[in-house]
Amino acid sequence: MALNKVTASKKHVAEIRRTKFSIGGQRCPLTEELHQAVKHLSAELYAKDVHFLTELIQNADDNEYLDGVDPSLEFVITSKDITNTGAPATLLVFNNEKGFSAKNIDSMCSVGCSTKTSLRIGFKSVFLISAQPHIFSNGYQIRFNEKPCPQSKIGYIVLEWVEEDQTLSAVKSIYGSVTALPATILVLPLKREKVKHVKDQLSSVHPEVILFLSKIKRFSIREHNENPKFNTVSQISISSKKNFVTSKSMNADSYMLHLTDDIGQEADNECSYYMWKQRFPVKQENKVYIRREVDEWVITLAFPTGKRLKRCASLPGIYSLLPTEIVTNFLFIIQADFLLASSRENILWDNKWNQGILDCVPVAYVNAFISMVKSEDVPVSFLPQVFQSLPVHCPSHPKLTIFAM
Repeated sequence: MALNKVTASKKHVAEIRRTKFSIGGQRCPLTEELHQAVKHLSAELYAKDVHFLTELIQNADDNEYLDGVDPSLEFVITSKDITNTGAPATLLVFNNEKGFSAKNIDSMCSVGCSTKTSLRIGFKSVFLISAQPHIFSNGYQIRFNEKPCPQSKIGYIVLEWVEEDQTLSAVKSIYGSVTALPATILVLPLKREKVKHVKDQLSSVHPEVILFLSKIKRFSIREHNENPKFNTVSQISISSKKNFVTSKSMNADSYMLHLTDDIGQEADNECSYYMWKQRFPVKQENKVYIRREVDEWVITLAFPTGKRLKRCASLPGIYSLLPTEIVTNFLFIIQADFLLASSRENILWDNKWNQGILDCVPVAYVNAFISMVKSEDVPVSFLPQVFQSLPVHCPSHPKLTIFAM
């Protein structure tokens, strides 16, 4: 069965190369137009503020998973040149999704954005850190190249079949598990000038990022070197468990999430959070072109029932999937689709889209507070912290004074 799947995938790849990119066949008259479109794609890719790690995490959370599977996402960075491309380091991404379909592969060979959403550059964001991304998934063994393909004179979207033996053998050695490899593996040989950048981003991921993912239940980051003393990336291994779900009300969901850091110290490696997730319609006066297809804001508030999990020096109070560096002085976390500054360290405070979100947060907070006080599912021992979460302290930014009481 596995051999048949590989054979079918290899045939599909050959068909795409022949029919779409005129490799091994008659030259397509649209090849030059496609080449120009790809040039525009590359210009857009490098001009935009695209955060590759955000894209990969979001893609994994959008993926489909088999019933009974705890969706997991693992990042492993190693100094090994797994792909023999001369890379100084390789980033491996493991995801136990169902695996790539033929439709997914067709989409990746197009100039447009991912089939999953028109708002993200998606997989193509990996070209920011890797010139030759490799994918092993569901029988497909392929790679793309930033440089134009010699036969078609087109880069980025022309796929090529990869013989797996050497590469997958190295991947299995690094993965270090007696079980089978996850269904989807990205092997990203890193550009030399991007190694430190990638390590810094991996080290800055807070454990609480998993709070705001809809599917991923296990999330880990680690570095693999022959000599561990050369490791510079902070490890993380987080698992989440939803204890219960309360009834839906006010276009909102509320539930408890329990996080465990398998690598953290014994005293502070667990914390439970009361989650309040509410939807608000986007007001016409807050619409912006970059979010022109979005009709609602989803605002999630997380209330820790104990000491928050900590990995870095500060505990961010505002997330936009990944944490910003904003410390709000509030005892709860705010997550929403904020538009960020180019550094991703701060939100654009004067942006009308963000202002619309900020105007909705006090309403979400009041609803969450009432829900926690009235709910029979919230532990009585948590109620003192509920009242302590009242935003009575001076906020860190003038735009947050709308929450202060």
